[in-house]
Amino acid sequence: MGGFTQNVRSVYWPETRALIFLALPICGAQLAQAGMSVVDVMMTGRHNATSLAAVSVGSSLWMPLMLFMTGTLMGLTPIVAHLLGGQRNTAIRPAVHQALWVALLLGAVAAVLLWSAVMPIFILMKVPPEVAKESADYLSAVAFGMPGIALFQALRAFSDGMNHTRPALWISLVGLMVNIPTNYLLIYGGDGLVDLFGPWVPTSLQQLPALGAFGCGIATALSMWTMALAMAYYTRRGSTYKSVAIWHKLTPPQWLGIRELVVVGVPIGVAIFVEVTLFTLIALFIASFGEVTVGAHQIALSFTSILFMLPLSLSMALTVRVGNTLGQQRLAHARKVAWNGIVISVIVAAINSVLLWVSAVPVIALYTSNSEIQALALSIIALAVIFQLSDSLQVNLAGALRGYKDTRIVMVITVLSYWIVGLGGGHWLGSRGVGDMIAPLGVHGYWIGLIAGLSTAALLLGWRLQRISIRG
Repeated sequence: MGGFTQNVRSVYWPETRALIFLALPICGAQLAQAGMSVVDVMMTGRHNATSLAAVSVGSSLWMPLMLFMTGTLMGLTPIVAHLLGGQRNTAIRPAVHQALWVALLLGAVAAVLLWSAVMPIFILMKVPPEVAKESADYLSAVAFGMPGIALFQALRAFSDGMNHTRPALWISLVGLMVNIPTNYLLIYGGDGLVDLFGPWVPTSLQQLPALGAFGCGIATALSMWTMALAMAYYTRRGSTYKSVAIWHKLTPPQWLGIRELVVVGVPIGVAIFVEVTLFTLIALFIASFGEVTVGAHQIALSFTSILFMLPLSLSMALTVRVGNTLGQQRLAHARKVAWNGIVISVIVAAINSVLLWVSAVPVIALYTSNSEIQALALSIIALAVIFQLSDSLQVNLAGALRGYKDTRIVMVITVLSYWIVGLGGGHWLGSRGVGDMIAPLGVHGYWIGLIAGLSTAALLLGWRLQRISIRG
């Protein structure tokens, strides 16, 4: 008992404080970046239905690309954390520069794809022509911002690895503050300014055209580049980064550095992409059940996604803590750090589940007044209470494994668990049921499949962490 108490005082409590200290700014940054998408939807929805549809459809194409880039560049975080923990600061600068080269390449490729490949996809998806045209215009503007957001994510991954997560929060808020007024100005034009400020608005400004979805895309690109430039300025001037001096001298592309980032980062990007496509495909399958079911599913998913931000942020912070400790060659301590983080994630999931259940009725009422949708959403949230635990566990186990730079096995486990168990099992339960014993469960079947897929991932990732943490 005395040994456990000593461990709590000397290891677990200090690590818990350090983990929360890192995670909370990450959570704020995630919420700020999610807020940009909310602002886009709200403002284009008030413009007209076509613009709203164009932005919604367009976002379903550029967001997965951005998340893949983000995941790939997140591979820099454990690399920097290991180097910092081992006090090899001189090796951090070239590692960051390789990530910046990769970010520019990924951003350029994403931009080209958004300029050239979207119309064939819209034709395949049978998107109405007027929506497809406006969405293509929106994406052509967003494309200019893709290199910017890639550079921001690379610099953010560097800063996180340096145990400095607050800049991403403040700079994400700056991006949001740029996004809101530029969205308003470019979406609504001069008429919007007159509605907001009255007829005294200068005539020249009153003549500004309302660009709708295209204006929303320009505002998004401006926000992306604002965040990139602000992060570059901060990493140049901030005292935390003086020992690294990443802007002192540019390192040319080096195959070994790029290879390490790709080996660690691409599996993270693929895992995130797989998770995004899982929810996208489920939404497409559920669409055939009617608008009441679609509405209830989206409400439950939206609510749980907000609560998921804290477990996700904990997992990103856990990557840093495990990586720092391994860089110090404290293998036994790294094991304690990893499993302490998993325990904290379970506690957070339990709190989220209670909060989800207690607040479900009033929160659902904020989304809709339709009694059918409310009742169905409440029944889905009863499943989402269990979903919280599985989701928090698997994402934090993956975060700990990223700290060990063990990402390829995580990718394989994620693909198998999400697509075969989660999507395959959910589709079977939702559309076919189980023989003569259980009738098709509809939307509930898909949520049961999600729980099964995430639980399978948690079990397999837990097994992997147990093996690799013992091996060191």
